[in-house]
Amino acid sequence: MENSKEQNSSIAFQKWIAAVGIILFIGKITAWKLTNSDSVFSDAMESIVNIISAFMGLYALYLGGKPRDENHPYGHGKVEFVTSAIEGSLISIAGVMIIYEGSNSLITGKVLNKIDWGIWIIAATAIANYVLGYISIQKGKAENSIVLISSGKHLQSDTFSTLGVVVSLILVYFTKWVWIDSVVALALGFYIITIGYKIIRQSLSGIMDEADPAMLGRLADFLNENRKPEWIDVHNMKIQQFGSRLHIDAHITLPWYFELRSAHNQMEEMIKEIAENTDRTVEFNFHMDDCKPTSCAICQIANCPVRQHEFLKKVEWTGENISQPDKHTVENL
Repeated sequence: MENSKEQNSSIAFQKWIAAVGIILFIGKITAWKLTNSDSVFSDAMESIVNIISAFMGLYALYLGGKPRDENHPYGHGKVEFVTSAIEGSLISIAGVMIIYEGSNSLITGKVLNKIDWGIWIIAATAIANYVLGYISIQKGKAENSIVLISSGKHLQSDTFSTLGVVVSLILVYFTKWVWIDSVVALALGFYIITIGYKIIRQSLSGIMDEADPAMLGRLADFLNENRKPEWIDVHNMKIQQFGSRLHIDAHITLPWYFELRSAHNQMEEMIKEIAENTDRTVEFNFHMDDCKPTSCAICQIANCPVRQHEFLKKVEWTGENISQPDKHTVENL
C-alpha cells in the first residue's frame, strides 16, 4: 500500500512538471519571438525536450508501477532507464540544433529586438525551473524514483543554462555586441550535449545492470556491523535495480552440519536485517553454501565441533570482495 501511495504521488508530481513545462515553453517562445535571440532560442529548444521528457517520465512512472506479470516476472521498473535514455538522446539532439543556429548567426549576423522584455521573461522561467527541479530531486530521492531525479536534474541544468541566457542578454543590452548572444548559444549547445550524454550513460548502466560499488559498499558495511559467527561468508552478491525496487542475489556460507531448518533460519535472519534497514522494496534470491575445510581459517565460531583447521583471519567484507564469485579463503584475501 505504501509503495502504491508513493507511486501515485510521483505520478501526480510528474503531471505538475509536464504542465509547468508547457507554460514555461510558451513564455520562452514568446521571448524568442520578441528578441530574435539565438540564446533564447536555445533555451526554448531545451524546453521542448523538457515537455517531451515530462510526458515520457509520466508514462514510465505509470508503467513502472504496474505489478509483475507472467511476461515481466521482475516487474516493469526497467522502463524508467529506457525513457531516461531517450530523454538524454533528445537533449543531445537539441544541443546539436542550437549549435547549428548559433554558428549560422555568427556567420550571417543577426539583429536583436526588445532585449529588456526578453531578460525579464527568461529570468522568471529560470526561477520557476530551479524551484521545480529542486523539489523533483528531493521527492525522487525520498521515493527512489530515477524518473523524478532525472527530471529534477534536467530542470536544474536548464536553470543554469537559462541564467547564462539572461547574462548574455544583459551584456548585449549594455554593450550592443550582438555576437555575444550567438557565442553563448554555442556554449549552451555544447553544455546541453554533455548533460544529455551523462543521462544516457546513467540510463545504460541501469539497463545493463552495471555494478554500483557505493551501494555494495554500504551493504557490506551494514553486514559487518550486524554479522553473526554462523555467517561464515558472503560472496557472489549482485544488486539489480528495477525502478524504485532492488533485487539482491547472494551466496551465504553456513556450517555444513546445520540441519535444513537451522540453515534456512540463519539465511532468513540476514535477509530480514537487510530488508528492515533499507527504505526500498527489496526482493532477495539467496543461495546457501555449506562450509568446506578451507573455510575453517576464516570461521569465527568459537567452539566448532568439527573444526579441521585453526582460525587465522577475520574477513572484513567490502563492496569489492562480497561481489567476487568464489568463496573467501585466506589465500584469496
